Amino acid sequence: MPELPDIENYVEALNRDVAGQRLENIRLRSVFLVRSVEPPIRSLVGAKLTRVSRLGKRLIYNFGTSGGPMFMILHLMVAGRLHWKERDAGLPGKRGLFAFDFENGTLLLTEAGKKKRASLYVVDTEADVRLHDPGGLEVFDIDAEAFSDRVVSKNHTLKRALTDPRLFSGIGGAYADEILHTARLSPVKWTNRLTEEERQRLYESCRSVLQQWTERIRRETADGWPKVTAFRDGMAVHGQFGKPCPDCGSPVQRIVYADNETNYCATCQTGGKVLADRSLSRLLKDDWPRSIEDLEERGLADRGTAAR
Repeated sequence: MPELPDIENYVEALNRDVAGQRLENIRLRSVFLVRSVEPPIRSLVGAKLTRVSRLGKRLIYNFGTSGGPMFMILHLMVAGRLHWKERDAGLPGKRGLFAFDFENGTLLLTEAGKKKRASLYVVDTEADVRLHDPGGLEVFDIDAEAFSDRVVSKNHTLKRALTDPRLFSGIGGAYADEILHTARLSPVKWTNRLTEEERQRLYESCRSVLQQWTERIRRETADGWPKVTAFRDGMAVHGQFGKPCPDCGSPVQRIVYADNETNYCATCQTGGKVLADRSLSRLLKDDWPRSIEDLEERGLADRGTAAR
């Protein structure tokens, strides 16, 4: 799933290459992508894209129309990817979901796999946009005390706490693994057992890892478009099962449960103890969702219920 560093780089690329351009045509292949009815998505045709921003893992497109501002909210979920192509570029095979033809090029959305979970909403007020905010805090907007209060507000395993969009914004499974490795903390440690020093260490790790990868992707992208992937060269533990930890040389371990995989270093994070999948089954069943998508959708559902 594209996470904060990926989405931030999408925002920069969209504002650089597309903002200021008029949307001249919409080619929509998947009727299941658009989850809203009013206003209709076709009402965006002829509007100028003024800017793009991030709301957690969602991209918010601000359009200026003759009737006032309108907003498109795009959640890429796990496999959604954006591509900037020459004007009128074709939609690729079964993966193509939409093509937005702007004055100077075409924005494509693709989604790999059989499960099409990406979603798009069109709304006409900022209040409606805020309804799509699951409520997670942005780690760059809060101090250590606010972070500490939020992380212990509910007793979860650390991996669950970091990836819950109702607690923290923009963090998914990949960067949670990297954050916990940098902080030298076990992914299955309970938040109510964290010491004050560990909470401070986790806060600093969140900020440093997310900043480091945002800047690294920016450098690699240069003037092109971000290549979003769940597994990146240079990651310490995520996707590195069996490979040596870059800090201590011990083989990276993993926990697999349902659609989730967590990577960690036993030497650096768990005092040398390998966390066996079988012994963790009850813990994971009780505290982990079956997938990160479930957490994302649950967060929005909870927000909608509260709003009503």
